Amino acid sequence: MGIISWALFGLIAGAIAKGLRKGDDPGGWLITIVIGIFGAVIGGWIGTALGWGDVNGFNIKSFFLAVVGALLLLFIIGKMRK
Repeated sequence: MGIISWALFGLIAGAIAKGLRKGDDPGGWLITIVIGIFGAVIGGWIGTALGWGDVNGFNIKSFFLAVVGALLLLFIIGKMRK
């Protein structure tokens, strides 16, 4: 995936993660993209460690892993801000 694809994927995954999590989450659309991209990296790492595969494109499994990773990242950010 190219940089534009990763940014779009990150924006969608980050926006869904922010929508699923209640509370005060950081930033606007740029931060949402960053959270989504880092969430995809975290989700891919977790998926690989558990033997589920990694984030490798626009498919349901990759999207699920990216959203789970973004939710985990938002949880960690929330705990650090308190």
